[in-house]
Amino acid sequence: MEVEIKLRLPDSTSHQRLSNILSPHHITTFIQENMFFDGPNSELSSNLAALRLRFYNLDSRCVISLKSKPVISGGISRVQEQEEPLDPSIGRACVAEPWRLLLLDSAIIKRVKEEYGIGEKNGLVVLGGFKNLRAVYDWNGLKLELDETQYDFGTCYEIECETSEPEKAKNLLEELLKTNGIQYSYSKTNKFAIFRSRKLPE
Repeated sequence: MEVEIKLRLPDSTSHQRLSNILSPHHITTFIQENMFFDGPNSELSSNLAALRLRFYNLDSRCVISLKSKPVISGGISRVQEQEEPLDPSIGRACVAEPWRLLLLDSAIIKRVKEEYGIGEKNGLVVLGGFKNLRAVYDWNGLKLELDETQYDFGTCYEIECETSEPEKAKNLLEELLKTNGIQYSYSKTNKFAIFRSRKLPE
């Protein structure tokens, strides 16, 4: 179970201000490209599941993941997640020809076939995806991820923190934002849902 704090920032100005405040704690920055797959009859998304390939810094790294049963409330997101590394060149081949994903020797793909009824006959389709610029910080013992997510219909800004103590982490984050006069709101949906809706959250 992945548990994260997700707080949405209203605009690029708020994002830049928070970036400046956190700059002494900066660890690294990733360019992420996220590509999503589903069955031709929405076998995954209709069951609140998302199959994703994520490429880091162009093709330096690739991860395949399956997320399911997301719940988000009060800025705290909980989702079942399974991840595996994948050779980036194989990942790119799967984006070009999605049927190749079903040939992988992968526990995730085994689940996709068995739990969601996707086989070589009905196959997979590419839904598309989005890019995300993620800056990572080590702040007060928390790993903070400041995101600038670029959809083809607009840009969202968000700060996330994966934690085993969500209430404590949320209080610390909210105090940081309030003390510095940075507006925020609780994220009400995840990035994949925003991508599927093709509409920026209000």
